Amino acid sequence: MNPVLDVRFFRTDAGKEPVREWLKDLSAIERKTIGEDIKTVQFGWPLGMPLVRNLGGDIWEVRINLSNRIARILFALEGQDMLLLHAFIKKQQKTPGPELDLAKERLQLLKRR
Repeated sequence: MNPVLDVRFFRTDAGKEPVREWLKDLSAIERKTIGEDIKTVQFGWPLGMPLVRNLGGDIWEVRINLSNRIARILFALEGQDMLLLHAFIKKQQKTPGPELDLAKERLQLLKRR
């Protein structure tokens, strides 16, 4: 079975991949859980709650439950690509504005390139 979406990491002009770097700081077990959830989205798109939610406009989130905390990966779709824009550990009920703004900013950068 082929994936519906290809996964790509957002890359800055300096060549950094913030989501990939964020993942490297997590434990192997947390990376595995996140990878499995991304793969579920990749092969099962389009999906909705409880795993995926639209945050308005072109920004979507993968909602990941780790053993003792909650992670979010914000992404956008570009054709058949799932662009991983931003990731963070969630500390409050609502997705913080600055986290969402950063994902939107990165998406705008991509659209300008």
